[in-house]
Amino acid sequence: MWKDGHEWVGGLDEVGRGAWGGPVSVGVAVLPTGITRRTMPLWLRDSKLLHEVRREAIFDDVAAWCAYWGVGHASAAECDTWGMTAALRLAAFRALAILPVVPGALVIDGPYDFLKQPPTQLRLLDDGPGTAGPELPDVLTPGTVVPVVDGDARCAAVSAASVLAKVVRDRMMREESPHYPVYQFEENKGYPSSAHKRALRGYGLSAIHRRSWAFVSGIPWASGSVSAERPPVH
Repeated sequence: MWKDGHEWVGGLDEVGRGAWGGPVSVGVAVLPTGITRRTMPLWLRDSKLLHEVRREAIFDDVAAWCAYWGVGHASAAECDTWGMTAALRLAAFRALAILPVVPGALVIDGPYDFLKQPPTQLRLLDDGPGTAGPELPDVLTPGTVVPVVDGDARCAAVSAASVLAKVVRDRMMREESPHYPVYQFEENKGYPSSAHKRALRGYGLSAIHRRSWAFVSGIPWASGSVSAERPPVH
């Protein structure tokens, strides 16, 4: 991409898509020109392959290695309202809006470019008939976007975006944990776990759970005023 004349080249990755609670987050990492494998931060790789302690330990080095970076979020309520495809676009646009430059080229982890407006059929499926979709930040999108399956394991820029997004989102969920102690967000970060499931069956949904996801089926207090309340702090 640099050889093709792009000055600013970056990677993009999402975290939180499979969670029951909390936001979906998208990280963007723009790399400086002239970097080599030798300049990469030690241990940089797909964030899913790293222990939480390791991700926290390398966070500052990864952030400093990037020329620019940003992490955008779409809340659980926005995921419910618009669907995951639209929520991912919203979080990605919010991440791009943080950057002081527009990347000329971007590698996205996964099989498709979700920065593009999704096909009408998919949009209606995700957002529901009659919805216009979320209002996106007014930012320019990269002219060249290349989706790469397993990009977080194959491209250093995407790995950096993955680590940055994961650490930022994990920190957010740890900050939320004291408000919703029974769900143990400090441990599961909103993802499925046996303790998380037991808490849902006992207390219902918190204010930051995704209420339209399939896991809600069969949960007591899945709707109504009780589910919107924070459980008591013990």
